[in-house]
Amino acid sequence: MSTATGAILHPAELDQLSINTIRLMAVDAVQKANSGHPGLPLGAAPMAYVLWTRFLKHNPANPQWFNRDRFVLSAGHGSMLLYSLLYLMGYSLPLEQIKQFRQWGSMTPGHPERRFTPGVETTTGPLGQGFGNGVGMAIAERYLAARYNRPGFEIINHFTYGLVSDGDLMEGVAAEAASLAGHLKLGKLIYLYDDNHITLAGSTQLTFTEDRAQRFAAYGWQTQSIEDGNDLDAIDRAIRVARQKQERPSMILVQTHIGYGSPNKQDTFAAHGSPLGEDEVKQTKQNLGWPVEPSFYVPREAEQHFRRAVDCGRQAEMEWNANFSAYEKQYPELAYELRQLINGELPRDWDLNIPQFPADDRGMATRVASGKVMEAISPKLPGLIGGSADLNPSTLTELKDAGNFENTAMAVGDLQGSAGGGWSYTGRNLQFGVREHGMSAILNGLATHGGIIPFGATFLTFSDYMRPSIRLAALMEVQVVYVFTHDSIGIGEDGPTHQPVEHLASLRAIPRLMVIRPADANETAVAWRIAIETRDRPVALVLTRQSVPTLNRKH
Repeated sequence: MSTATGAILHPAELDQLSINTIRLMAVDAVQKANSGHPGLPLGAAPMAYVLWTRFLKHNPANPQWFNRDRFVLSAGHGSMLLYSLLYLMGYSLPLEQIKQFRQWGSMTPGHPERRFTPGVETTTGPLGQGFGNGVGMAIAERYLAARYNRPGFEIINHFTYGLVSDGDLMEGVAAEAASLAGHLKLGKLIYLYDDNHITLAGSTQLTFTEDRAQRFAAYGWQTQSIEDGNDLDAIDRAIRVARQKQERPSMILVQTHIGYGSPNKQDTFAAHGSPLGEDEVKQTKQNLGWPVEPSFYVPREAEQHFRRAVDCGRQAEMEWNANFSAYEKQYPELAYELRQLINGELPRDWDLNIPQFPADDRGMATRVASGKVMEAISPKLPGLIGGSADLNPSTLTELKDAGNFENTAMAVGDLQGSAGGGWSYTGRNLQFGVREHGMSAILNGLATHGGIIPFGATFLTFSDYMRPSIRLAALMEVQVVYVFTHDSIGIGEDGPTHQPVEHLASLRAIPRLMVIRPADANETAVAWRIAIETRDRPVALVLTRQSVPTLNRKH
């Protein structure tokens, strides 16, 4: 490729020019806002560049193309890294919006927010949440692929990538999600770990000295380590290995320098969460061989290089559409069902078998009624997938004979806890284990992926373990169904640790979370109807352990 002066750029020079374009756009945006996190974009730009220009399958002209690869910036504080990539790749994110970073009403909020910025898959910011979201997306891909792919038709076959930070890996929610992902052998899940040894308050030597590679190997992940975060060839090789070896999820540990190129702030926590300052910005640009002016400078060669993604993405989607058309002809019923899921549509008769319960003074527990409703509707709703935090016998949320979502190799013999229907990636019962927080973050990933109506269950008192993820689901306005049973002091013998008192009010305080506490079995049936038909917010069903009368509504 030639420059404006006619000189020919060597591929390595073009790579470096493009990486520095990402870096300095992020620095300029943070400086203009006088707020933000320049350190991560400066250090992690090379790995993000390699991933986005050499591997990521996406279409900037249609960010919602269903078979795109998903990218999750779990380290949401590094949002300008993502925004720079989205602008440069040709998404509908104008440069003027980059200049409005962190300003009221802009498309570039301080942390990535789903619905506001084309190309942002999920809302991240609270560390560890994006890690769990990515696991949910990978589960969704495996389920839909197992259910709908046929020989010669790989209709669902994307990867889920993520960029995670030291802070993400410290969070308990990430540990829960990582453990389950390793158990499930989600081999199309690939995370790049920005291992820069610095947090907001200081060095990781103060708090985080475990061997992360061994930790993730123990979870059942494939791990690779890269000593130089600027070594593009090493990053390229590691991603290729991760894509080829799909027996396990992959964690690629990339040692980077936070604030790379900043003469006075590189490798210090001063680069983490504050603008570099005008003098330091100038020195950083000079150190990286970049023009001091103008701000937000994009070399023509770099722009042309990045914008190739538009044509590549359009071609990839065209080929997928052609393949789907052929699939429709050969497998019309499967194709019709899959299109309904992709479009978020419900089958016409999905609610045909919802039971009506006769008046009865003795009645039944609303958790029992809920289980009967789930049993009635689940055969009609192939996208209804979920489970509980090791409480199926108590929450009564098992989808009978719908199979258990599990890598087939993991299921040996007649394992206890089977819902019936076998053990495979076509199973719709997710065994989350005792991982409430991980479960709720994974549910958000299932929801944001699309094609899935996820549900998760536990006792109401343990909703506290899920609250951060519930709040994010409400912020994103995604469909998640929470089933919270054992809703009162009626749980009795278990004592006050299990008796919810403040929890109902606490959940109702979350904006855009719909909380329904049905009075009897028939109200429970209506509550489930509302939950399935409500697409723009999460719904929490709060249910009893003890029997309550089924009311006579004829009076």
